[in-house]
Amino acid sequence: MARISDDARGRNEGAIRAAMDRLLRGELPQAGKCDLKTLAAEAGVTRTGFYPKKNRDGSSRPGPYQHLAEEFERRLAVLQAAGQVLDPREGQIERLKGEVAELKERVEKRDAELAELKAFRTTAISRLAAQQAEIVRLRGRETGSASNVLAMSRRRGEVHDPP
Repeated sequence: MARISDDARGRNEGAIRAAMDRLLRGELPQAGKCDLKTLAAEAGVTRTGFYPKKNRDGSSRPGPYQHLAEEFERRLAVLQAAGQVLDPREGQIERLKGEVAELKERVEKRDAELAELKAFRTTAISRLAAQQAEIVRLRGRETGSASNVLAMSRRRGEVHDPP
């Protein structure tokens, strides 16, 4: 593995810090997020420099830019705790989650209202059918057995005895 010079490391750290500041201000590239992958891409360094390395004997040593990765994550956590949303997609996701919750609530209310209306319709149809049956029964009784009912002709003034 090739070692980099102190001068190159200093330039890389400067580029990482500049990229870190841009990302934490919300200046994200088109397809990027506010994460280590985008930080490495913006700074022009490999992402592996942000993670610990293994020595040949199996022991662990910090990566050359691991301290910067930790600083980036710490600053990002502070901004997020303060309520700042750096990634516009995250803000959009939160907004859409709110809209989905609101729409679900509206659908539940409409479903309940629809169920009430269906029950009302069933009750109304049952009552209308019962009233119709009662009207038919009363008409049948009225025309069939009453002897004191006179049949009226369609012409005015003529009265006929029932058959």
